[in-house]
Amino acid sequence: MFRPPFSLTRNAALPVPVMVSVPHAGRDYPVETGHMLRVPLHRVMKLEDRHADLLVEGAIAAGAQAIIARTPRLWIDLNRAENDIDPQMVRGSLPLAHPVSAKARGGLGLVPRRMAEVGDIWTKRLSADDMRARIAAVHQPYHTALSAGLAELRDIHGAAVLLDVHSMPPLEGGQNEQAAQIVLGDRFGRSAGYGLTALLAGLFEAAGLRVAINAPYPGNYVLERHGRPRHGIHAIQIEIDRRLYLDEWLAEPGPGLPAMQALIAEAVRTLAADLSGRTQAIAAE
Repeated sequence: MFRPPFSLTRNAALPVPVMVSVPHAGRDYPVETGHMLRVPLHRVMKLEDRHADLLVEGAIAAGAQAIIARTPRLWIDLNRAENDIDPQMVRGSLPLAHPVSAKARGGLGLVPRRMAEVGDIWTKRLSADDMRARIAAVHQPYHTALSAGLAELRDIHGAAVLLDVHSMPPLEGGQNEQAAQIVLGDRFGRSAGYGLTALLAGLFEAAGLRVAINAPYPGNYVLERHGRPRHGIHAIQIEIDRRLYLDEWLAEPGPGLPAMQALIAEAVRTLAADLSGRTQAIAAE
């Protein structure tokens, strides 16, 4: 049975001005994948933000709208621009970014070409038509739906915020310091208004977690495209250490999952309360 490339959960009442997106947790691998790979599938599944979709269940219960990718990042990366294509991944003519981004040059463009410790992923390059088909079937509908959802929330509540949820491998700490367990990104203040990122940092720190802001993950295309704080739409990326919610093999949901679900839900309530206070203050002026 055909399943759409993403799920869209929409609370009809739109009770809070918050939307969550999970672009990298997709696990619906197309049948063609197995015929095209030059390595076993389990080796490239590390590209997934493993089970990150489960992290936002509490956020949805708290009233947030949610858009969750089902198509895997291996097939097309929703956190890359349409023209952020590795030239070595495609044959034929396509509009490419100029200059080609560092990530695309390294093999992690719109369609990943290679991975560290794995090497080249595919047996051959994609045709330009194949690349266009993936963009039209998955990438464009996802971002169109995300834009429409945020605009609707902004129009109803006066402001809206996107919480873009990812997970990360455990980071390595520096000399005499432990690594961050949560990394919040707002593109150095360009995708979210003053104070929102700090507000979330305080929430996670109060829960006993180590937090970093914009290092090493400031956010990518999702934030660049959808974060418009001057127009009342804010976007913040959250990277969560996989040890906080997966098992010891970082493969399946672990004992920490309920606590992280509760924290993401509290982040939704905190952001909603802050935005509500801001819009009420503006209206009273």
